[in-house]
Amino acid sequence: MQRIGVFVCWCGSNIAATVDVEAVAEALSHEAGVVFSTNYQYMCSQAGQELIQDTIREQKLTGVVICSCSPRMHENTFRKTCERAGINPYMVEIANIREQCSWIHKDKAVGTEKAIILGRAAIAKVLLNAPLTAGTSPVVKRALVIGGGIAGIQTALDIADAGFPVDIVEKEPTIGGKMTQIDKTFPTLDCAACILTPKMVDAAQNENIKIYAYSQVEAVKGFVGNFTVTIRRKARYVDETKCTGCGLCTEKCPQKKVPNAFNLGLDTRRAIYIPFAQAVPKIATIDADYCTMLKTGKCGVCSKVCTAGAIDYKQQDTLVEEQYGAIVVATGYNPIKLDQFDEFAYSQSPDVVTSLELERLMNAAGPTGGTLLRPSDKTHPHTLVFVQCVGSRCDGGEKGKPYCSKICCMYTAKHAMLIREKYPDTEVYVFYIDVRTPGKNFDEFYRRAVEEYGVHYIKGMVGKVTPQNGKLYVQAADLLGGQQLKIEADMVVLAAAIEPDKSARPLATMLTASMDTNDFFTEAHPKLRPVESPTAGIFLSGACQGPKDIPETVAQAGAAASKVIGLLVKDHLTCNPCVAESNELMCNGCSACEKVCPYGAISYIDKDFRGPGRTTLKRRVAQVNPAVCQGCGACTVACPSGAMDLKGFSNAQIMAEVDAICK
Repeated sequence: MQRIGVFVCWCGSNIAATVDVEAVAEALSHEAGVVFSTNYQYMCSQAGQELIQDTIREQKLTGVVICSCSPRMHENTFRKTCERAGINPYMVEIANIREQCSWIHKDKAVGTEKAIILGRAAIAKVLLNAPLTAGTSPVVKRALVIGGGIAGIQTALDIADAGFPVDIVEKEPTIGGKMTQIDKTFPTLDCAACILTPKMVDAAQNENIKIYAYSQVEAVKGFVGNFTVTIRRKARYVDETKCTGCGLCTEKCPQKKVPNAFNLGLDTRRAIYIPFAQAVPKIATIDADYCTMLKTGKCGVCSKVCTAGAIDYKQQDTLVEEQYGAIVVATGYNPIKLDQFDEFAYSQSPDVVTSLELERLMNAAGPTGGTLLRPSDKTHPHTLVFVQCVGSRCDGGEKGKPYCSKICCMYTAKHAMLIREKYPDTEVYVFYIDVRTPGKNFDEFYRRAVEEYGVHYIKGMVGKVTPQNGKLYVQAADLLGGQQLKIEADMVVLAAAIEPDKSARPLATMLTASMDTNDFFTEAHPKLRPVESPTAGIFLSGACQGPKDIPETVAQAGAAASKVIGLLVKDHLTCNPCVAESNELMCNGCSACEKVCPYGAISYIDKDFRGPGRTTLKRRVAQVNPAVCQGCGACTVACPSGAMDLKGFSNAQIMAEVDAICK
C-alpha cells in the first residue's frame, strides 16, 4: 500500500499571493493514499528539503508529491532530496502550481481550486508509479561545432584547449563569418581582421581542431554523448590536399564578372576565387554557376596555370560520417532582405546601402580600397543619412521583426564617427527611435559621436527617400523639434534588422532542438541555462540564440565550451529511465513506432510464441533499445494496438491524472 506525502510550497508570495496554500494542503490530505500533507514557505530551501527528508523517514513514505514551481526548475532537486531519504527518485511527482496556476490567476478562490486539482492529479499518478533505475551510456569524447564564425571559432578553441578533439563545419569556403566583412569594432575601434585573423589561424593550426569548410550537416542521429552526424563536403573542384593558395588561377580565369558575395555584390570576382586574403583554409573554390568549363566543357585555363595540379573538374560532393558526444550550434545571423522597405529606395538607387555594405565600402580590402565613394558615380559623398531600426521593432512583424536587433545603435555610431574623422567635410544625420547602448563603455561611445564628432542625432522616423537628379531626398520627422525635414543626401545607410541564418530552421529539425517564432534557438532556461538547448547534448553559441555583439558572442562561446567540456570529461552518462517499452503480446509488427522514432531506438525481431496445440509461431515484434530511447513518447501515440508504453508516463498513469482532474 502506497504512503504518499504532499508538500505545498508558498514560493514566497509567488504562489501564496494567489493560492491559499493551507487550504490546498488540507484538501489534498484527504486523498486516497495520502498520509501526510503540509505547506512551507520555501520548499526548495535547505530547511524545506530537510523537512521533506525527515517526514519521509518518520512517516515511512513510499511516494512524494511536491506542489511548487515548474519541474524544469526543481524536479531534479526534489528527486535528489527524496533519494537521500531512501525513496526511489521516480516516485516523486511535481504539481506545477506556480506557472500553471498562481501566475495566471488573480482570483485567489479560482487559483486555490485549480491548485487542488493539479495536486490531486499528481497524487493519482504517483499511486501508479513504480521505482525506476537509470542505466548508463558511454560518451564519445569529440565535439562538433556547426558554424565557423567568431562564435564557432572561439567555442572550438576553448574545447580544443581542454584537450578534446573538435570539428568545425562551415558552409562557406572559409571560416570567419560576418566578422571578416567588418572594418572596425565598437567601442574600441579595433581592426576586426586584426582580432579575428589570429583566431582563425589558431583554429587551423590547433591539432585538436578539424575544419570542414564549404560543408554542411546533412543528417543527425543519436542522443547526448552518442551523436552520429553525416557531413556533406561540397565539391570545390579543387583538391584541398594539393592547392597551395597561390592565387594564380584566380588571376588568370577569363570569367571575371561574377558578383562578389564577400563584398555583397558591390564588385565582381572570377569564377574561381579565394574569398579574401586571410581566408582559412586558403584554398581556391570554383563557382559552378559561372565556370565556363563546368557549364560547357570549354576553357580549362585554371587547370593549365595550376602548377600544383589541384584543379579537378570531376570532383563530386562527398559524405563523411562522424561520431560526437556534444554538438554546438553557432550558425550566426544575416541582415534581413529589404524588398518590403521600398520607401527607402533601396532597390531604386545604388546609393542607398545597408550598414554591412557600408562596412565593405569603408574597408581597406573592400571594393573601393577603403575610400568612401558613392556606388553610383564613384564620387565622395558630402551628406549621409543613417536610418535606424529598418525592419527592427516592427509591430505585427509583416514587414520586419518585432525584436530589437541590439547592435544597430552602436555600429551606426561607429560608422558616423569613422566617417566624420576621415572626412571632416561630411555632414552625418542619424534618425532614430531610441538610442540603446547597454554595454560597458557603450553610452560613452555614443556620446562621443554627438559631442566630439558633431553627428546630428534626430529623434524621428524617415518616411520616404526619393532618388532624383543624382541626389537622395530624405523626408523625415523631427519629433523633438516638432517639424518636418527634407534633407538632400548623397548616400542613405539603412541599419537593417538581423535574423537567424536560413540554415537554422532545417538544422533545428535535424537536432530536434527548439526554436522561437523568430527562428532563434531556444535556450533550456533563459536565466539559469542560457547556453543549453532543451535537447540534451545540444549547446548554443552566438547570434543563433538571439542578437548579440562580438564581446557578448565571445562570452557565450566560452560558456558553451565549458558546458561541452563538462560533458566530455565524463566517461558515462546516466540514461533517462523513462523509456518506451513494448508489450510483445499486443504488438502486431506494423512498424508505425519505428517510423516515428526520431532517435532510431526501435527495431524489429522475429520471436517465437506458443501457438495452438503447442505449436511454435514466429511473430514480428518491436524491440526498444533503452540506451538510445530518449522517452519522447512519439511511439506510444503512433502505436495503433496500444502495445507501446512509456515507463513513468504510462497510459494508465496519464488516464489516472485525467480522471482525477475531471472528478
